[in-house]
Amino acid sequence: MENKIRIAVVDDHQLMLKGICNSLGEYANYETECYSSCDEAFAAIKEQQDTNPFDVLFTDLSFDNLTQSSQIDGGESLICKVKNEGITIKVGVITGHNETNRIYNVINNLKPDAYILKSHCTGEELHFAVQKMLRGDKFYTHEVHQKIMRRTIVQIQMDEAAIQILKEFPKHAKITNLEGKILKSDGNFMKKRAIEHKLTNLRIDLGAKNNTDLILKAKELGIID
Repeated sequence: MENKIRIAVVDDHQLMLKGICNSLGEYANYETECYSSCDEAFAAIKEQQDTNPFDVLFTDLSFDNLTQSSQIDGGESLICKVKNEGITIKVGVITGHNETNRIYNVINNLKPDAYILKSHCTGEELHFAVQKMLRGDKFYTHEVHQKIMRRTIVQIQMDEAAIQILKEFPKHAKITNLEGKILKSDGNFMKKRAIEHKLTNLRIDLGAKNNTDLILKAKELGIID
């Protein structure tokens, strides 16, 4: 008899938690356990790791049900704790957080095996994600994959002068005020015309309608704070 794949799901929203668990429960070879707190989930994962270990952990990032006695303050902390304990388990994120910078930081820092957006969380997608994770592959919702690719491409295209312009521009009413503030790679300051040319290229690269939109997109991508 084939061993069942054990999956722990953690989410503080009961309807979402029930929906995810029910969707996974439609597959006969999955055994799913649901938890509404990170503390509860971690305790179960650690306690059972030597006797009946979980194969997959799915967790949200943000939890609104924290109390003063909570030891683990969210999904990111839960992932860190599981990894720090050396527990062998595939880790996936199921969340509503679709901000490019948040996605990039979670994937870059925590390296989860999956990042799934709740808006696209179907039983079929979850099943596909589990199968990929167990094979050692990564699975990202299409929108997440697109955001990461775009963030990486833009980051590669950015030079120090471009980042300086994006950071300084919101502080000044006119482009002329940027003269004497943006250093080129040769150590000289950029002239107004060169700054304007750079801004034009940045708007094209980031698909911005105007300079205000450019700053918003740069913040969304996490290029500037």
